[in-house]
Amino acid sequence: MTSIKPATPLHQLLSERILLLDGAMGTMIQARRLSDRDMRGDRFADFPHDLAGNNDLLSLTQPKIIREIHCANLEAGADIIETNTFNSTRAAQADYHLEHIAYELNLEATRIARSAADQYISLNSDKPRFVAGIIGPTSRSASISPDVNDPGFRNTSFDELVDDYYSSAEGLVDGGADIIMIETSFDTLNAKAAVFAVRKCLSDRERSLPIMISGTITDASGRTLSGQTVGAFCNSMAHANALSIGFNCALGAEQLRPYIAEMAANVPILVSAHPNAGLPNEFGEYDQTPAEMASLVGDYARSGFVNIVGGCCGTTPAHIAALASAIEGVAPRQTPSIEPACRLSGLEAFSMTPESLFVNIGERTNVTGSSSFARLIKEGQYDEALEVARQQVEAGAQIIDINMDEGML
Repeated sequence: MTSIKPATPLHQLLSERILLLDGAMGTMIQARRLSDRDMRGDRFADFPHDLAGNNDLLSLTQPKIIREIHCANLEAGADIIETNTFNSTRAAQADYHLEHIAYELNLEATRIARSAADQYISLNSDKPRFVAGIIGPTSRSASISPDVNDPGFRNTSFDELVDDYYSSAEGLVDGGADIIMIETSFDTLNAKAAVFAVRKCLSDRERSLPIMISGTITDASGRTLSGQTVGAFCNSMAHANALSIGFNCALGAEQLRPYIAEMAANVPILVSAHPNAGLPNEFGEYDQTPAEMASLVGDYARSGFVNIVGGCCGTTPAHIAALASAIEGVAPRQTPSIEPACRLSGLEAFSMTPESLFVNIGERTNVTGSSSFARLIKEGQYDEALEVARQQVEAGAQIIDINMDEGML
């Protein structure tokens, strides 16, 4: 990770104050209690598959509603509004048999957000507004098997995710996003695929947009769903050269606090946090009031933890307005100076510093150094090859050197 230096209006603002994200799009859509007919609109009135819960479709069928939600958050003081594209990947839309409109969903949702942001910029040119194009995690995982009886099975691959995310990024960029946010990352390998796809899309279009990365700590274990700790997640994403890294969803501000504090102390880039409005009650609803949430997130700000804050599940424009008041006049977090080191990660962070003792590196998972391992790979005996790696770990290896030099295979 390298720190971001002020170079654009966005960077300049971030050096001056804490910026405010918007609240939960889904919460506001659910409050409308839309009928199936409302969701489908004219275009999908006769579509033969169930579309219940496909909130992203509203960018096509009810764009006025989506724009009204954006405007409500802008009116509340949001500096950055998020596009209605959390489930606009092909993988997520495949659940509704609508994977063929994924690009269009991203494009039109971003155009709606862009229009709302530009309206508020025209009303007050002294307060810039930005559009964050949202890329969600998809409903699939490159790291976790959906079948408990077959832990080696995956329902997607890195390459498939890259292709999917690339299409989403195209729509977000073409629609006019100022930022790309890879959000609610429960699987770091998915997030890596998203970063790769976004970078490729921007390169192909000769564009340069900042990337925000936001993971999800799922519970009190302090780990993502794929098992990584805060430090491991940060090390895994260090290559992205992101504008910011942070956490959102799953937890309320009170529960998320220690993980944001740990991140803030250990990354040399900006930190974001947009927690839920507390934890859900027995009916799956969020009861935390705007004042209660603002008190907790205000403490983040006063403690020097954050550069960007906002709200996730259960938050409304009223929550965003309360957050705006809570962070007003509070200085943004200053990025710490982090000593260079070899920083690696598995499920936990592993860093080699001048103070580190002897480090054992397992070399047998190397096709150039082990003829037996090379034979296993050539013959497709991957379970046996995995056992070689397991033996190295059990023998005390802290790092595994995996070399699959294609010239040797």
